[in-house]
Amino acid sequence: MDLLVIRHGQSEADILGVIEGRADFPLTDLGHKQAAAMAKWLKEHYSISKVYSSPLKRAKQTAEYISESYNIEIQYDDDLMEWDNGLIAGLLPKEADEKYPEPKKHPHTRVYEQESQIDFRSRAETALSKIVNENNNDETIAIISHGGAINMLFSSFLEAPLNSRISILTGDTGIHYWRIRDNNRSIIYAGKEEHLKYIK
Repeated sequence: MDLLVIRHGQSEADILGVIEGRADFPLTDLGHKQAAAMAKWLKEHYSISKVYSSPLKRAKQTAEYISESYNIEIQYDDDLMEWDNGLIAGLLPKEADEKYPEPKKHPHTRVYEQESQIDFRSRAETALSKIVNENNNDETIAIISHGGAINMLFSSFLEAPLNSRISILTGDTGIHYWRIRDNNRSIIYAGKEEHLKYIK
């Protein structure tokens, strides 16, 4: 099984400079162009059979370009949503720091109506398990998600411990290619943005 794990395009939160997380902003004009270029590039290189997406607007709108390109229906999964950052969602960083100063936290800690890291990891494990077990070994699956969620999926894919310092950088519509063969897991490439050079 091949997994193409893709971050959404630029959202309006990026322009406003606010903390996004579960704040539900749509794509910008550039975000739409990025998503269109990404879907076109995928179509030229891969035979995708399924598309899974977070239902948040920026991911949903990104996934729609793949759906249209391949004429396949999107399967939305709440477990692919970004980390639930509670009361700081949609705030400017300075405002968030003033209203909700960062306390000392543990993986199980929930503050300011936020999701704990243990709950976040469990959600990523669930999403990945469902996708892997619902599909055939010879399929190529596209997964549209968010920066933080992709990092958690990455840790889950590598079976890394929760307190691991492993992280993976993902730009707008960046593509990660992961492979599962006979229970062996491989990273083919990470954060590919080749398609963005075609944006005019």
